[in-house]
Amino acid sequence: MESGVSQKVIGLIGGLSWESSAEYYRIINQTVRARLGGLRSARCLMWSFDFGEIEALQHAGRWDEATAEMVAAAQRLERGGADFIVICTNTMHRMADQVQAAIGLPLLHIADPTAKRIRSAGLRKVGLLGTAFTMEHDFYKGRLMHRHGLEVLVPGDEDRARVHRVIYEELVQGRVEPSSRQAFREVIARLVEHGAEAVILGCTEIMLLVRPEDSTVPLFDTTALHAEAAVDLAIVGT
Repeated sequence: MESGVSQKVIGLIGGLSWESSAEYYRIINQTVRARLGGLRSARCLMWSFDFGEIEALQHAGRWDEATAEMVAAAQRLERGGADFIVICTNTMHRMADQVQAAIGLPLLHIADPTAKRIRSAGLRKVGLLGTAFTMEHDFYKGRLMHRHGLEVLVPGDEDRARVHRVIYEELVQGRVEPSSRQAFREVIARLVEHGAEAVILGCTEIMLLVRPEDSTVPLFDTTALHAEAAVDLAIVGT
């Protein structure tokens, strides 16, 4: 076990959905144990939403109300003693700037560790899978392009609709269907045909369905990369 090492408190905004939040908790704690040894585990707090309420706001386009909920969650974690904030989903990074502006803590943006790993691998042109909000709106792919210099490809209309449906009708409800795995393989293959050198799994539930063997190019799992980056930020040498 490493000596002279302390940890910051990770503030997790979860329940978006709880299936992916459970993966964050698992990966963060396994990573801390691997790095620090023995019985070490993460110091963390989690605010977990009722995702049914948030999903209703998303699909009704009531983003101002969703933003207010996210800001309130971050402020609860700040009052509870968190040292920085992790939003355990890609889609709700739509309001990351508003959340950051409302708190006095750093927010670890999910796109940044993903882009850093892609660039370190020498790749520039990537496909992006996620909810329709993530694939179609600029808050995520725009950050990848303008802040990190990546070229981002998204699937065509039918493929975007298919991916979005699988996420909301299956993955966030804990269903992992072989037919949907095959559908995602085909979507990935079409992105590769259009020049993608890698594919970002830009929804935190996709890791439940897709594996490296489902793609001929590298897959970058935002859940794992974000969780591992949270541990990087949390572990402090003394």
